[in-house]
Amino acid sequence: MRATIALALAAALAAATSASGQDLLLRGGPIYTGEARVEALAVKDGKVAFAGPLGAARRAAPGAREIDLKGAGAYPGFVDAHAHLSGIGLREMTLNLEGAASVEDLVARLGAWNEAHPGQEVLSGRGWIETHWPEQRFPTRADLDRAVAGRPVVLTRADGHALVANSAMLALAGVTAATAAPDGGQILKDAAGQPTGMLIDNAMALVRAKVPPPDAAARAEAVRRGAEVYAARGWTGLHNMAASREETAAEQALADQGRLPVRVENYMSLAEGGEVLAKGPSRDATGMVGVRGVKLFIDGALGSRGAALLAPYADAEGTGLIVTPPEVIAQALAKARASGAQVAIHAIGDRGNRLALDAYQQAFADDPAALKAARWRVEHAQILSPEDLPRFAELGVIASMQPSHAIGDLYFAPARLGPERLKGAYAWESLLQTGAALAGGSDAPVEKGDPLVEFYAAAYRHDLAGRSGPDWRPQEAVTRAQALAMLTSGPAFAAGREAELGALAVGRAADISVFSVDLMTAPFDQIAKAHAVMTIVGGKVVYEAAR
Repeated sequence: MRATIALALAAALAAATSASGQDLLLRGGPIYTGEARVEALAVKDGKVAFAGPLGAARRAAPGAREIDLKGAGAYPGFVDAHAHLSGIGLREMTLNLEGAASVEDLVARLGAWNEAHPGQEVLSGRGWIETHWPEQRFPTRADLDRAVAGRPVVLTRADGHALVANSAMLALAGVTAATAAPDGGQILKDAAGQPTGMLIDNAMALVRAKVPPPDAAARAEAVRRGAEVYAARGWTGLHNMAASREETAAEQALADQGRLPVRVENYMSLAEGGEVLAKGPSRDATGMVGVRGVKLFIDGALGSRGAALLAPYADAEGTGLIVTPPEVIAQALAKARASGAQVAIHAIGDRGNRLALDAYQQAFADDPAALKAARWRVEHAQILSPEDLPRFAELGVIASMQPSHAIGDLYFAPARLGPERLKGAYAWESLLQTGAALAGGSDAPVEKGDPLVEFYAAAYRHDLAGRSGPDWRPQEAVTRAQALAMLTSGPAFAAGREAELGALAVGRAADISVFSVDLMTAPFDQIAKAHAVMTIVGGKVVYEAAR
């Protein structure tokens, strides 16, 4: 399957590069512009030239390559407003534990990968999530030791906010019963006081410091593979969170060669964001790679109980973790305001979100209108106190949310939060009702990174098997039109590019996602099983599925 995707993408990119001036005409299926449904769409010089009746479209683009959609639906380009490009690529290159069904399944997958990839170097993997496992617990070093005892192993939870290490890895890192957890982190221990192997948030650095990073060639390959996977899934762009300078250089190299299939807006990690904080946003010569600002972190994740809550967790002691000191956040915001850099703050718990909103408000206390113009963002905005819901619209802060988190978290969020706090959980419709701007994404590789899953989750609010918890607030699902906007015009607005992207309007870039079903009318179970048919970026066909 991966080989087929790679061949299809390579062929499409080669055709796009060699025929960069080719005009296109789409017909034969529902075409949604973001404002209306039309019969045909004409593309000239990489931009939308006409949207309307077929005859008029042909007159607008004489001699254009006609693409018969054969019933597939075409939409403004879907953009993932929150993803991690290198992580998506590395997931394809390392042990992928996405979908592991139990501790025993994880152990079996680990053992099989070790046999297929022998050696003594650290074995890394990512993607497990325990909340639906029959064992109802985190994996431990003892579990991992059953599969791999003599070789260091570190397996990161899907959310990236916790990991489990085997005994060899803990020994390599020097983590013992006497090791103190760093600020903003936890070392889970058993009844005897020994580390279980689970490290949460900032404590993960104890182990990661001993894991050799991929070499430069592998890191560049991860960027290429991540972009390739995204084009094949129907995304025309992504907002790359916590990016490094090395990543942006790899993106720019691909773009210069005509080999970057999707647009990338980068939000640098704080450690790598000095230039954008000093000079403000920038864009490369091809227009495909932008550096918008910085990504900061307030708290951890809900699944590993690192999300910062106003009151203790309903199923455990503690109120979560603050992972970045407030004074560090304030200093970064002051620099960003001075340079015009955009800020995106990770905040999941209700306390974390309040702190993020407070920090933004304080940074622009003398000029609230300037905060609205800055389009600063809260990434996730997952659990909100009722009194903070209207503050997003009032302050002009964008809520960058990932619909698939809700349909995965429904297995554990009620236990973590209790019924009252669920009222502000994954509150898409409530935020829209206040007038807030929403940008939809996936947080891949935390989630799969499939635009169809995100659309389905936003509009249906059930898991992929069609199930929903009894208290999972179905009224927070959005309409299909709102779901489409969350994944098209929402990300365009969040990146300050609504005049160029986000809708198939005349004069805007011809970024088009084509899927095998009509998302606006198909039963939801069909949407969950659909696939990308074609991806067009700037009028270039960068992916085309075999049909």
